[in-house]
Amino acid sequence: MLSAVRRRIPAGALAPAGRAPHLLRMPIAPLPDRGVVEVAGEDRIAFLQGLVSNDVTLAAPGRAAWAALLTPQGKWLADFFVLDAGDGRLLLDCERAQAAMLVQRLGRFRLRARVALRDASEAFVVLAGWGATAPPPGQALAAPDPRLPEAGWRLLVPAGSAPPPADAAWEDWDLHRLALGLPDGSRDLEAERTVLLEAGFDELNGVSWTKGCYLGQELTARTRYRGLVKRRLVPVTVEEGPLPARGTPVLAPDGVERGEMRSGRGNRGLALLRLEAIARGEALACGAARITPRIPGWMRLPARDAA
Repeated sequence: MLSAVRRRIPAGALAPAGRAPHLLRMPIAPLPDRGVVEVAGEDRIAFLQGLVSNDVTLAAPGRAAWAALLTPQGKWLADFFVLDAGDGRLLLDCERAQAAMLVQRLGRFRLRARVALRDASEAFVVLAGWGATAPPPGQALAAPDPRLPEAGWRLLVPAGSAPPPADAAWEDWDLHRLALGLPDGSRDLEAERTVLLEAGFDELNGVSWTKGCYLGQELTARTRYRGLVKRRLVPVTVEEGPLPARGTPVLAPDGVERGEMRSGRGNRGLALLRLEAIARGEALACGAARITPRIPGWMRLPARDAA
């Protein structure tokens, strides 16, 4: 079984070494690369429900849903957190660089739906916190990160309002999410190529299997039920060399390509690897470095003989 070669990430790896103790309890970091798309109007929930991968009704004040927008062929375009502002608006916490694209793509399907879309990135500051069970009090647009309890929570603060004190940088959050194995949008996924189940959207609560049809649903379901996933995005430790650049091929000892590097920082990264390379426990080279997969406890991988 693949579990025989599974390496779990130690809890102590979830915070950068050398940080002050208070950062281990409840660090809060601004995320300048995040933006916000506003979806307003009485049809907002039904409109998104037929387009995105997760059940939009999961979003409520104090609770977020993580979802993706796919191509009709079931390939990733963008992912985001859906937060309910409680005033007739849904707010999509997304990559800032993708906000305009999301407004344009979603707008294609508006037709007669009573819904208004706009890029509201300048109207909000996006923050992430972790290491605590709840966000600071008095924050209306805060919700636990729905992917993992260890991921902490998300927070949107209206521009001009005083956000909670940020005692960490986005690089600290980046190290934390790399240790957990969480994908970070276009840094780890390829538009119109990535299949959600390669990137852990099933285990990380990013797909609903019960809500009914949505854009790209057929391929997503077929990939799951026919066991068509052959690669997975997994956290890796980088050793004996510098951090490889994104896209650097990962090679087995015989020189055969087994995948490629995606995002990384320090000695942590995510790599898209073929399942057989993980199952065999092969020594993997990436650029001038060696990388070692570190399979987190949340990730479900098939048995060795099914890889």
